[in-house]
Amino acid sequence: MKKSGAGWNPDELRDFTADPRMILLSAIALVIGGLGVGAAWTLLKLIALVTNLAYFQRVSFEMVSFAGLHLPLWTILVPVAGSLVVGLMARFGSDKIRGHGIPEAIEAILIGQSRIEPKVAALKPLSSAVAIGTGGPFGAEGPIIMTGGALGSLIAQLFHLSAIERKTLLVAGAAAGMTGVFGTPVAAVLLAVELLLFEWKPRSFIPVVVSCAVAAALRPLVIGSGALFPYGGVPAMPSWGLILCAAAGAIAGLQSAFMTVTLYGVEDLFRKLPIHWMWWPALGGLAVGIGGYFDPSVLGVGYDNIRLLLSDGFTLQAVVSLLIGKAAVWIVALSSGTSGGVLAPLLIIGGTLGSIESHLMPFGDAGFWALLGMAAILGGTMRAPLTSTFFAVELTGNPHLLLPLLTASVSAFAVTVLIMRRSILTERIARRGHHVTREYGIDPFLQNQVGRIMTRSVHTLPAAMPVGEAIEFITKVEGSRRHKSYPVATDDGRLAGIVSRTDVLRWMRKPVEPGRSLGDMLGDQETIIGYEDELVGDLADRMAASNIGRVPIVERQTRKIVGLVARRDLLRIRAHVVHEERERRRLLRI
Repeated sequence: MKKSGAGWNPDELRDFTADPRMILLSAIALVIGGLGVGAAWTLLKLIALVTNLAYFQRVSFEMVSFAGLHLPLWTILVPVAGSLVVGLMARFGSDKIRGHGIPEAIEAILIGQSRIEPKVAALKPLSSAVAIGTGGPFGAEGPIIMTGGALGSLIAQLFHLSAIERKTLLVAGAAAGMTGVFGTPVAAVLLAVELLLFEWKPRSFIPVVVSCAVAAALRPLVIGSGALFPYGGVPAMPSWGLILCAAAGAIAGLQSAFMTVTLYGVEDLFRKLPIHWMWWPALGGLAVGIGGYFDPSVLGVGYDNIRLLLSDGFTLQAVVSLLIGKAAVWIVALSSGTSGGVLAPLLIIGGTLGSIESHLMPFGDAGFWALLGMAAILGGTMRAPLTSTFFAVELTGNPHLLLPLLTASVSAFAVTVLIMRRSILTERIARRGHHVTREYGIDPFLQNQVGRIMTRSVHTLPAAMPVGEAIEFITKVEGSRRHKSYPVATDDGRLAGIVSRTDVLRWMRKPVEPGRSLGDMLGDQETIIGYEDELVGDLADRMAASNIGRVPIVERQTRKIVGLVARRDLLRIRAHVVHEERERRRLLRI
């Protein structure tokens, strides 16, 4: 009898799974990190070029601030023209360039085997540059995450890699691109962990860190160094101050929920229009153009607005106007299906609410509460509180605010997960028919050994039993001893094979020689076996690969049968997890 079982030593089990291929992925991630910075630089320069051409009819790669400008009436049509170009690119190029990038990256990871087409890598930054450069109220982070991810995916497709390994390099490219734009490597790594990787393993985590480190090292050479939005304020916060920080975070969570519901409500209105979706961005661009004519500060990425919010450079009236105007044009434009990111607009919208709240707070300046609002609305909207906290710290270069920022971000996160089923990122994926679960948990199959779940009382057939008797037994047996297959044991209890109903049917169609025993018939059969000390997950993988429902468990040295694992035994593990999750008991009584 040929046996097929686990070939590893249980003494070699580790806390983490890792192999030398992790080094290969890290080496490739070195290259991807450099490409991510290059993609970030290219995107920022393209945005600046399109902005200068569209609004000022000049060739320049310097970023333009719309704050304080008085735009002529004809500029209302600039966002319309840009959005029309994006619609045409999506219709005749690839519709995957629509949206704000992160949901598309998640979708490629979960259902696309981490394969992104080359044309998406080219069209996404170009369409985003056109959309943002012509006044679109978006940030560059969503497009660069998708673009960097596309570069990582394309590099990965040049090698013989699995879908999971391609995912690692896709995420490495996305995180490197985010690091290149904002100079926030720690936040980029956390974004990968909280939103994109869907696992916590050295195989994926280490290459992403390598990519971000390379991007952070190269960024000062091509884009610039230092915090993007410096803020050095440290308020004299009383002992109860964190309560107000949590309250501000909760308000930001409600703001996040309202904006998410409104965003997809407006998108539903677009879906009801009797025109092709290619024309929707032009309608969104018209709303942007009108809003920008009355308040130019709502146009573009708005990095200057973030700096003014942190330095208390707005009057209360201007802050309220920016909050309403930016939120309105951003929601309409993004709902129309154009290309652009969400992080920078959310920073502005959350920052304006925090700036307004500062007039009611007993401590801290407007910059402090604006920063708190920025971090909180990111934590609530993206359901990524750790990312939002360290994003705010790295953007401002102010680690002294870590605890207040974390408090506000987690508070907003708690509000949104309680009152909303999905985030602004996963709602779009759900509307395409795919559910995303973003909770991490330990696999119970990898926590238990086979000996804990196997059935120790095994119904076996003797190897010396004639085939005719075996056929009669298996076809006529009833009750609790009726199974689809039976282990066959020698006189000393060693496994000789396993006989199934399929074997019996084959023997009945083609009669065998009289007097042949089960041991003779099963001599060349390959039998899947398991061991008491191996992990249930490893045995379950072999059962699934071989499509078998019952596996005999034997001693490693003697090959004597000690138990049996069936599919129902595997299901009991899941039932135990559900029981621990739902059963509530009082263990201590006074």
